[in-house]
Amino acid sequence: MAESKRDYYEVLGVQKNASDDEIKKAFRGLAKKYHPDMHPGDKTAEAKFKEAQEAYAVLSDAEKRRQYDQFGHAAFEGGMGGGGFDFSGMDMSDIFGDIFGDFFGGRSRGNSNGPRRGANLRASVHISFEEACFGCEKEIELTLKDECQSCHGTGAKPGTSPETCGKCGGKGKVVYSTQSFFGTMQNVSTCPDCGGSGKVVKEKCPDCRGTGYIASRKRISVSIPPGIDNGQSVRIREKGEPGINNGPRGDLLVEVIVKNHPIFQRQDMDIFSTAPISYAQAALGGEIRINTIDGDILYEVKPGTQTDSRIRLKGKGVPSLRNKNVRGDHYVTLIVQVPTGLGEKAKQLLRDFDYETGDSLHKQNGAVGNNKKKGFKFK
Repeated sequence: MAESKRDYYEVLGVQKNASDDEIKKAFRGLAKKYHPDMHPGDKTAEAKFKEAQEAYAVLSDAEKRRQYDQFGHAAFEGGMGGGGFDFSGMDMSDIFGDIFGDFFGGRSRGNSNGPRRGANLRASVHISFEEACFGCEKEIELTLKDECQSCHGTGAKPGTSPETCGKCGGKGKVVYSTQSFFGTMQNVSTCPDCGGSGKVVKEKCPDCRGTGYIASRKRISVSIPPGIDNGQSVRIREKGEPGINNGPRGDLLVEVIVKNHPIFQRQDMDIFSTAPISYAQAALGGEIRINTIDGDILYEVKPGTQTDSRIRLKGKGVPSLRNKNVRGDHYVTLIVQVPTGLGEKAKQLLRDFDYETGDSLHKQNGAVGNNKKKGFKFK
């Protein structure tokens, strides 16, 4: 019934004034998301795919869209004003040729068992903060597949050869028909017998068991570039899964995991840290030692420096990934340390200092100003 159907605009997720290009773009996304090839056996995805087909077939046609906007779903059920619209036998080839041309690599109706690139592999490597800043060489161990030397990748027993798949005729794809609101629809999926290769192996190679490949543990050297950040990956070309039908290998993507540093924190190319200074250094100024990724440096603190003051060490940050000669900055927050565990002499000196610099301690303790003198001891 018409009332059980969702609004076509709602199905595609577009506004009622959407342009033809917006409608096509919306359908392209839904079709790729729910196509049966991507969800074998998933009835929910298949239903959503058919629903999107139906909505696109109406809204992509100017006349049908006009009828739908005027009468809704009833326009195509022989109801008011629509006169009924016969969807059976409707040619959808232009629509799906346009929408799915790139989805099936431009070979949806032809031979699709040509060379195909292998899948990418993923791995991870742990490095220190300094190694991330300046780069390093690491080795990782992982399982890689190589062509079987007995069958040379065919998967067939030596002396035999793979045969053309009888189900798909060597195309690697099979076409099946389904009944929909529009009549008979044709869908394309990977051949279940040959897995898309177009070939079947009757007698399997005993060494690789028909796979064409032998898996073994290998050590791979990884060059970590200066400036890499936590979570970024290094791509190593053609160290992934082997290709199909003499296609190139995939790549190896190595995710870099950077360990936390006890002192430094990073934001993009800049480094942040704190440095303690004594009360005397803050008041009088002088040289302090600051830790950087390049090693310790001496910095001249200005007299009267306040706690939480921030200084900038230009060019002491992280190198740029694109240009190792360009570096960020290092920002250091100076923290004035309050002394603890003072002896009586040190305490008296601080009292004298406080007296000489404004008598704030005397005032807090209720002392009379005209009775104060240097060296006065408080109980």
